[in-house]
Amino acid sequence: MRLLRMLIGLLTPLALGWGSGGADALDGPQPATAVWDAGAIFRGATFAPDLALPDTAETVDQFTSPRMAMLKPAGSGPFPAIVLAHQCSGLNPAVAAWARAAVMHGYVVLLVDSLGPRNVKTVCFGPRNGVNFFRGARDALQAAEHLREQSYVDGKRVAFVGFSWGAMVGLLAASPHYVGALQFKSGFAAVASFYPGCFRITPKDRPPFDLVNPDISRPLLVLMGDADTETPASECIDRFGPLKESGVPLEWHLYPGATHCWDCQQLDGFSKIDVRGHHVDYHFRQDLTDDSRRRLFEFLDRVMPEPAMAGSGHQPFTATARP
Repeated sequence: MRLLRMLIGLLTPLALGWGSGGADALDGPQPATAVWDAGAIFRGATFAPDLALPDTAETVDQFTSPRMAMLKPAGSGPFPAIVLAHQCSGLNPAVAAWARAAVMHGYVVLLVDSLGPRNVKTVCFGPRNGVNFFRGARDALQAAEHLREQSYVDGKRVAFVGFSWGAMVGLLAASPHYVGALQFKSGFAAVASFYPGCFRITPKDRPPFDLVNPDISRPLLVLMGDADTETPASECIDRFGPLKESGVPLEWHLYPGATHCWDCQQLDGFSKIDVRGHHVDYHFRQDLTDDSRRRLFEFLDRVMPEPAMAGSGHQPFTATARP
């Protein structure tokens, strides 16, 4: 009941589920939070089958191309861990570079591929073969549970890091309502989202839902560019301000002149028209990639400190509302 009271303006869908048809996002201000009920969220997340997650950890040297993999530093741990989620076109060299950087920084990484195993090339223009935002969030939470089963992982220090589509998945995974609806008791100790969209999603023939929910209870970092026309930062900041004032553990940084996917060297100079009809340019920025890497690991190291620093009161993230 407490959670329902927090979700002011709750919109309960009339439909029984969410098909895998196209989805649009509405431009302009959306005053009330729209969220599906737990049963509809779970049904929407289970049109596509679960992933077969890797059981064997590899070293960075073994990881020679972008693919689903579990990577770990040398030693027995226990190490903090990251579930890493890709953009809407799937795994690519930029995400693989983030995985390598995280391992070098002392993290176990589970790099998830939500598309390839389901014969999907892209979800940039809407869900395909049952792969939607809810399915992505369930993939992420299953990956977190898989990491906690590994003897070399500190189960209290499992974070999520996502990019674009994966960043929007992260916004949902930061919500205890979605964690519980997807039938998990534990979520993430922290979430980091790189250039997410914060708009309202309107699935075909189904009620809308928002990617940003007011029940975020664990630290969330969002990094954005002010020249991003695909997922404009202003749409996020308009929603983040009131949440921050209400006590939500949310922080963000806006990079002047940064476009969408500033860390994607393979897309430097690429242009397209996106799902909302916006002209989008991509420009790789090594300086911003380096700075965002610094910000990410400073954030994770701060909010997921080593056990000796954390104290005995440190508890895993559970699917309950923030007090």
